[in-house]
Amino acid sequence: MSDTSQILVDTATRLFEETFTPRQLALAETGRWLGTEWQAVEDMGLPLALVPEEAGGFGLPVEEALNLIRLAGAFAVPLPLAETMLANRILASAGLELPGGPVTLAPVRADDRPTLERRDGGWLLSGTAQRVPWGRAAAIMVLAEHDGRTLVALVPAGQAEVTPDINLAYEPRDTLRFETVLPAERVAPSPGVAAADLRRLGAALRCLAMAGALGRILEMTTAYANERSQFGRPIGKFQAIQQHLAVLAGQAAAARAAGDIAAEAVAQGASALPIAAAKVRCGEAAGIAAAIAHQVHGAMGFTHEHSLHFLTKRLWSWRDEFGGEGEWSRLIGREVAQAGADGLWPLVTAA
Repeated sequence: MSDTSQILVDTATRLFEETFTPRQLALAETGRWLGTEWQAVEDMGLPLALVPEEAGGFGLPVEEALNLIRLAGAFAVPLPLAETMLANRILASAGLELPGGPVTLAPVRADDRPTLERRDGGWLLSGTAQRVPWGRAAAIMVLAEHDGRTLVALVPAGQAEVTPDINLAYEPRDTLRFETVLPAERVAPSPGVAAADLRRLGAALRCLAMAGALGRILEMTTAYANERSQFGRPIGKFQAIQQHLAVLAGQAAAARAAGDIAAEAVAQGASALPIAAAKVRCGEAAGIAAAIAHQVHGAMGFTHEHSLHFLTKRLWSWRDEFGGEGEWSRLIGREVAQAGADGLWPLVTAA
């Protein structure tokens, strides 16, 4: 990791640790937008970590910049940092002016297909996008079709009809309906990113966030097992608990490796197979690790005062976003079947 990346990660760690306390996380679950906290994140420049230097960003290597998303997952940051980082990168690559503030992505679901058509010297954006993260609070980077081409459109916050919804972790996941005329300068040809690519990139971001959350859950669970005593000794001294912790550590390590694979795939063009494998593995780890963590914590982990549930609820939500294990497993199966027996090993080693 470069000195610049290390400084950025260290500074972000301090910010997240001081800012996103259990009280702030609970406040975010009520639906309140944490504007002051977002401003602190933006003042540090974190939303520009994936933007090239010539476009006003940090110009960090992609794998290093993506460490911020892993870190945000570890602290359950209730803000659209990952979405804004990716949206800003796509907007900058398309040559569009970055809007500042939070920016989210659309479409998220494979069957949502917004369209653009010429209207009054600008562009009419039409269609619906479901389950858009923080759609009610952010500007929206939309990939839309026009005459067989993919275009990038920037929709300012508040210019879409919003039907509010949330995920299991109470993070906004809204349905947006577009019927908006945009000026010509807010639409540009896509820099080689289609809707399917956006779904893969989104899945990679969720892999990294899950890997970060799982690492934090391992730390919390290990610490609790050494603090909580029963029958005169810490419960971490009991063999059954040690076995649980060993399995949890294995799942966290597997998710970290999967996150690394996803980050590398993003840096190299977001090919489908490694991201699919990473999303499947992180999803599996999320289910196993969350169950173990709550078993070790007992009822304590479910209480609103404890921080564990802020992480496990996100794991259960993120594993289904941008495609769950079933969807990505089917993609892997199709790739393997198409490669055939002779092509299996080259397929695995190429991924």
